[in-house]
Amino acid sequence: MDEGSQIEIDRSRLLAIIRLQTEISKLGLDLGKVLSLVTQKSMELTLADGAVVELVEGDSMVYRAACGVASSQLGLRLPLFGSLSGLSVQTGTLLYCEDSETDPRVNRLVCRTIGLRSMIVVPLVYEGQSVGVLKVLSTNPAHFSVVEEEILRLLSEQIGASLYFATQYNIDELYFRASHDEMTGLANRSLFTDRLRNGIIAAGRLQISMGIIIVDMDGLKSINDSLGHRFGDLAIRELALRINRETRTSDTAARLGGDEFGILLNPVEGPDGLKAFEERLLEQFNRPLSIEGQNLSLAASLGSSIFPHDSMEFQSLLDTADRRMYEQKRQRKPV
Repeated sequence: MDEGSQIEIDRSRLLAIIRLQTEISKLGLDLGKVLSLVTQKSMELTLADGAVVELVEGDSMVYRAACGVASSQLGLRLPLFGSLSGLSVQTGTLLYCEDSETDPRVNRLVCRTIGLRSMIVVPLVYEGQSVGVLKVLSTNPAHFSVVEEEILRLLSEQIGASLYFATQYNIDELYFRASHDEMTGLANRSLFTDRLRNGIIAAGRLQISMGIIIVDMDGLKSINDSLGHRFGDLAIRELALRINRETRTSDTAARLGGDEFGILLNPVEGPDGLKAFEERLLEQFNRPLSIEGQNLSLAASLGSSIFPHDSMEFQSLLDTADRRMYEQKRQRKPV
């Protein structure tokens, strides 16, 4: 597309891009949520099957936000060199792949894993430096046109502005904000999955066990309904503090979204070590909490899985922990 050409975007999509800025401003400094929001809107506005924000971290490109057909790849870490995303970062230009099966610039194995055939990649620029890409994906060849390219340019500019306002310090602060939850300071979902993927590889190589725990608060809705969302937020922060208090520097405590948390114990001393940690965690949750004269309950349900005892596969470990958490929640629910 010529730099000087005028691309006409239909009114409804242009208005949606303008409204997006208002939605972004409501998220404040929570860069992780901003990236997730823009990723979702990018998919919708370009009629794509998926979308991704990848950030450069050292010699890797890391999926820090993903939706649609790419949602299961959140936290994926790939070499900077040898992909269309890496090339976009290096050249600072928008790139279009009409068909991944014939384009030599792409990582064909990853494309086939996701099931994508065409994509647009646009660099994300922060203080004059390309720090990542925004990418939309289609399962069909030659899906996109110059209109979708221009939409992606506009959306990348909105992310660029958010990167600037979210952190005006240095590049390390930017990556921290993109991978951590603003409210609690814990890792966010993308960093949690990133560390789980890499933890599985390392644990397999070292032949050690790794524990995965999913925690879901009980009773948050009643706190919000009776005392307001401010008290609900304070309860979430307190639960995060208590989780973080029990973890080691080698572990990862994350807020996965809403009132759901995840913990990676790396390493863990087999099923017995995992059970002992869960008991300590439940003791932390059962301690009373008083905020501004209000006594609140911090009860929570949890479920766990262990590598390699339960599975050696990323998704299976998560699904097992999640299923066991919901089983406990059903058991705790009063009849």
